[in-house]
Amino acid sequence: MKLHRYAACALVLALSALPLLGMESATSVAEGTVKKIDSAAKTLVITMKDGAEHTFQFVSRTVVHGVQAVDVGSKEAWHGLKEGSDVAVHYATKGSVDIAEEIDHIGKGGLKVSHGTVKKIDRDAKTMTIATTDGVEETYRLTERAARDAGKDIEKGAEKSVKVAVYYSQEGSAKVAHFFRSTL
Repeated sequence: MKLHRYAACALVLALSALPLLGMESATSVAEGTVKKIDSAAKTLVITMKDGAEHTFQFVSRTVVHGVQAVDVGSKEAWHGLKEGSDVAVHYATKGSVDIAEEIDHIGKGGLKVSHGTVKKIDRDAKTMTIATTDGVEETYRLTERAARDAGKDIEKGAEKSVKVAVYYSQEGSAKVAHFFRSTL
């Protein structure tokens, strides 16, 4: 009888914890240049534009976008990234550790960047249209993360006048925005 009570209590506790397990922690983005990759320690150090260094832990679910073929024999490379690569790291802080959820390789051999003014953002349809600095309108398909996280620094109601940098890949005929940010 006692065993049944303990099992019932354990089941109730486990079921009440399910919503907590499904919660995603807020993510932030840090841009910089890869200074060091330590595959053994599973860490990535980037130097930010202001000169500060930021260390991230990478895990098995960490995804890397915008990289060419991986140099398997290189100790300095990790999933196609290497020292000197320009990156944007999407990370969540767990305790005192910053966990890299996604890493976008930017620039030569990586994601492309387009600058312009937002014309329309439709997070439900996962699309965004900008007028580029050349005056051409470009529409991007947004990744799940871009639709959910990116551009949160853009005030509601000001979407149609904000200057942005869009980081995207070309997938067939579609431009896919991995993230975008206000360039004020």
